[in-house]
Amino acid sequence: MHIVIMGCGRVGSTLAHILEELGHSVAIIDQDPDAFRRLRTGFKGRRITGVGFDQDVLIQAGIERADAFAAVSSGDNSNVIAARVVRESFGVERVAARIYDPRRAEVYQRLGIPTVATVRWTADQMLRRLLPEGTEPLWRDSTGVVVLAEVTHTADWVGEKVSMLEESARARVAYLSRFGEAMLPTPATVIQQGDVLHVIATERDLPRIEAVLASRAPGGTTRKGTH
Repeated sequence: MHIVIMGCGRVGSTLAHILEELGHSVAIIDQDPDAFRRLRTGFKGRRITGVGFDQDVLIQAGIERADAFAAVSSGDNSNVIAARVVRESFGVERVAARIYDPRRAEVYQRLGIPTVATVRWTADQMLRRLLPEGTEPLWRDSTGVVVLAEVTHTADWVGEKVSMLEESARARVAYLSRFGEAMLPTPATVIQQGDVLHVIATERDLPRIEAVLASRAPGGTTRKGTH
């Protein structure tokens, strides 16, 4: 794949190195030629000095043959404008823009521009390391509505099928970790001791789901203290 990146800051340069290591061709754009110093000596991709949403600059970067475009400059507006130009003028389908202001993310998402809300994502990662397990989602969509969360369950669920758990919690088990390896469960998958469950749900449903898995026993009974 050929991938064009707008912004050669810490994120852009790291992304460029990773993509090149994966065997992709990369072109990176930045208004400041000194920004390219962040690229390692052996970087083989193209370095283009200019404004990332200027069509001539994009053409120099090979946008006409690009498979994907990432806008990760320091400006929200510039990232979104560039992403829209690339998608609407050059027909590139795989486009993503970094957004610092999470309040704008939903608006841009509605415009068809997938976004990464940097501040919200960073805060989530910090909270996961500061708060008790299961308190904060592992991932959330840009609107903040749908989340992927690790949830704990009581020993009562060991030996029960995933389908029973999903029906009781009214949630979808996206995957589970068993002996350190991730696996996609089927409805017939039986929960084993030590399994770590990850559910996909709306954030407002998480407290209810966690409560069910922490207090409900199989067979339609509940633990003492619940009614």
